[in-house]
Amino acid sequence: MADLIAIEFDDPAAAFALRAELVKLQKDYLIEMEDAVVVTRDEAGKVQLHQAVNLTAAGAAGGTLWGALVGLIFLNPLLGAAIGAGAGALSGWMTDIGIDDNKMKEMGESLPNGGSALFVLVRRVTGDKVLDRLGEWRGKGKVISTSLTHEQEGKLRELFEKAQA
Repeated sequence: MADLIAIEFDDPAAAFALRAELVKLQKDYLIEMEDAVVVTRDEAGKVQLHQAVNLTAAGAAGGTLWGALVGLIFLNPLLGAAIGAGAGALSGWMTDIGIDDNKMKEMGESLPNGGSALFVLVRRVTGDKVLDRLGEWRGKGKVISTSLTHEQEGKLRELFEKAQA
């Protein structure tokens, strides 16, 4: 089962930087993320989701490949590629994996203008090592939602919400 963690920041750069750091930790096999999305709210109050994976583009690329292969069978690979790209892009656009977009937009409405939040769906984590590696984030954010145990959430709050003495 995956755990959802949402951390609020004063500016979008911090959320994007933390997501990049978590990707590095994933490459070191310390964390396994199912999804990581940065939600920003601009000065006008508009909420925007910044997905780590563009499903529309991925669907279009896969559709192009499969469409071209099917097109080869019917001796028209260009038409097959075009139809496949369109169908793949449509299916990618309609697919929502990971964290519910509506929930993130709803929570994004509560962010201050110019603020951001990082939503992470964590499948597995080596907690102590990840918290040690995220030491530079001490006191820079605010935990707004988790599905962790009280003890785990407390450790996370201690990291992000308490400045080092």
